[in-house]
Formats: sequence, structure tokens, C-alpha cells
Amino acid sequence: MAIYALQSPAGGFLDEDLRHFNREFDDWCARFDTLEDAQTVADSLPRRNSVDIVEITPLSYPKYFFPALQGTVHATREADGKIVCIVEPAMGANFRLAVCDPETKAVRLTPTKYKSALAVEGAFVNYTEQHVGDQ
Repeated sequence: MAIYALQSPAGGFLDEDLRHFNREFDDWCARFDTLEDAQTVADSLPRRNSVDIVEITPLSYPKYFFPALQGTVHATREADGKIVCIVEPAMGANFRLAVCDPETKAVRLTPTKYKSALAVEGAFVNYTEQHVGDQ
């Protein structure tokens, strides 16, 4: 489920026009199915040292793979075949756990709200699908 992209050292992703960089990785960015394809394009750029090849996966860029995932994603991990994210749905809002299903692309927020990143960390680290209170 991984794809490859070209990223500037400043963090932007190379646009499909191969001249501009986008701040966010989205459908307008150049993406490649294989590392070799990304390498070929990167080597053809005039300033090769200004781009890095990065692997885009559901763990590294969950908002690309799960369009329904909203807010700021602070951390991700895999648990029980799902991608679990610490999210802040809106700036200043309580933190929540989002459970993303790679097969269906469904996103579910757990009912518990956490006031700080520290408070949500324990739930994030210990999350399983059988987690009491989330069913």
C-alpha cells in the first residue's frame, strides 16, 4: 500500500508539474508506484540534491489514505490491523483517538476525549480493538 514521492528538505512535496512544491501531500503531488520510478524522475531534475525520495504509507501520511480523517494528526501506530491516530479534531479541541480501517477506508473516533497530549498517550499506546469503553 506504499507509494513514493519527492520531498524538498524544507518539507514540501513535488507537484505533478515537477516545478513547484505543495505543503501537504495530496492528489496533485507527483507520486510513484516504485522506488525505481521515483529515482529516475529525481535524477532527471536539474537540482537533484534539492529533493529526497520518501515513502508514503498509511502510517506516515494517514490523511492521504483516509480522506474522512479530519484535524491535526499528532501520532500514528498500527494495532490489530487498523491504523490508530492521536488527533486534535479542531485547534484547541480535546484530543481523540481515531481508528482507521485500511480495507474499508472507514474512520471512527473513539468516544473518550482527552484534555492533553499526555493524557491521550496512555490510551494510544495500549489501544486494542477490544479496548473497554470504545465499543
